Amino acid sequence: QVQLVESGGGLVQPGGSLRLSCAASESFFSINRMGWYRQAPGKQRELVATLTGGGSANYADSVKGRFTISRDTAKNTVYLQMNSLKPEDTAVYYCNYYARRRAGGGSYDYWGQGTQVTVSS
Repeated sequence: QVQLVESGGGLVQPGGSLRLSCAASESFFSINRMGWYRQAPGKQRELVATLTGGGSANYADSVKGRFTISRDTAKNTVYLQMNSLKPEDTAVYYCNYYARRRAGGGSYDYWGQGTQVTVSS
């Protein structure tokens, strides 16, 4: 079973930065899409940013210009650089891979366990 291990969350003051990482426990045969989602207390999980296997990035309007998604293929890792953080960015952040583990197999969603990001003074 593939595991996605997230790290980098924590407490930061408004205006600060954090970098989240999500490392997959094994390589995939192909990756359709990687992404970051977040869920604040009492709210539904929402998309933050996605990155296709071809390298096209997409961002929620609320984070455009502040967050950057990137990947390191050799390390099976996806990152989320978060700058100019705001209190409303406070949430549990989840990474997601939509990928195929082996040739001839289907593509499935894989999720990390979540990492807490708290933006507060």
